[in-house]
Amino acid sequence: MKSASRTRAELNDILGSRKVDHVVVLGANGAMGYGSGALFTAAVPRVTFLARGKDKADAGLKVAVNSVRSSTVADRVDTGDYDEEFDAAVSKADLIFEALTEDFAVKKAMFERVDKVRRRDSIVATVTSGLSINALAEGRSESFRKHFLGLHFFNPPNVIVGTELIAGKDTDPKLVEFIDVYAHKKLGRVMIRTADTAGFAGNRVGFKVLNEAAQLAEEHGPLLVERLIGPYTGRAMTPLATVDMVGWDIHRAIVDNIYKRAADEAHATLRLPGYMAQLLERGVLGNKSGGGFFKVENKVKLALDPKTQSYRPVAEIKLPELGFIDQVAKLHRDGRYAEAMKVFVEAPGDWAALARKVVAGYVSYAFHRVGEVTETIAGIDDIMGFGFNWAPPSVLVDVIGLKATVAMIDKARLPVPRLLSDAVTSGAPKRFYTNPHGNIGRFFVA
Repeated sequence: MKSASRTRAELNDILGSRKVDHVVVLGANGAMGYGSGALFTAAVPRVTFLARGKDKADAGLKVAVNSVRSSTVADRVDTGDYDEEFDAAVSKADLIFEALTEDFAVKKAMFERVDKVRRRDSIVATVTSGLSINALAEGRSESFRKHFLGLHFFNPPNVIVGTELIAGKDTDPKLVEFIDVYAHKKLGRVMIRTADTAGFAGNRVGFKVLNEAAQLAEEHGPLLVERLIGPYTGRAMTPLATVDMVGWDIHRAIVDNIYKRAADEAHATLRLPGYMAQLLERGVLGNKSGGGFFKVENKVKLALDPKTQSYRPVAEIKLPELGFIDQVAKLHRDGRYAEAMKVFVEAPGDWAALARKVVAGYVSYAFHRVGEVTETIAGIDDIMGFGFNWAPPSVLVDVIGLKATVAMIDKARLPVPRLLSDAVTSGAPKRFYTNPHGNIGRFFVA
């Protein structure tokens, strides 16, 4: 969050360097399109929603109005389609915000069209969740590349404030400064600058954990995995419920992209499970198709059995004894976070060890990405905390204790990040989490 370190005069100078009075949203009928469009109406007088048909753009506007319950959205938005209104709207826009499906070819084709009619000084931003900014800009005009960047909001953007800012190799540094400050001051974003790497920072780290949980579900079942890697480990929503909410198709697009482009030390955990690929072919998409790992039929909650690819009532599934989870959760409710995680780290049994391996993997993987996806661990901390609503990796290190964390990672037979091993040797820093606005209690829900 570089804007936080600037003086008010500096911020005003940056904000005054250009005007954003008209935003065009491409793909306004999708959740990220209408959600982001609604967000922009709080800062600009005119937002144009465009989609494949005007009826789709109108539908996006209706959902946007209902989601934020503000008349400002309806008052400031006009709608249209890609055939009739595209050229006129894009040619006059100060900011063109692309929110199409996470498909490289689809986005490339749209940017080719945008490049033909946009003003030479207009900003073009993509909300891609992990496709290469540089690759998306290839073949475009010099002015397009200079004014092109990634602005990755998390869904829903009116609720989740963590936002990744990704510059391409040709992006004007002054534009990056402007968008950083503009999104922070005008849109209320917590801004994290990331490198143009697969999945950027948040999805690179977050979907590693989500996909690992999906892999474990094949052997142990979704219900047990959800219990083992649930809110008591420092996340607002259980991992498989998160995949169902995001959508299995989106999950596959993200992990396939990372698996293809980033052969790192945890590469195997990012391979989409075979049963998910099979079910995707049968139309299983998570909540938007009526069910994924979980679904409800006739008011009965069902859980997927990945081995048989059938569903069973949750009430009929017997879980092993996991008393340590209740102990940890109770301590969290009392605000005794260090004591809670001490119980977690010391809990006996194979199930506790499995839960620790996932948490240790999260911390190890995040710290290993420093210098690759963000300059410091603070960037990863902020996107995990304010994008995923998970306990940032540094918070876990501070609450568990540095030496205990290193021992947990080592015992799980995972690589210990040099930042942590060096800190054990030097004794510094004493505390890793540095965000003064991050109340760690919000991450530990029971």
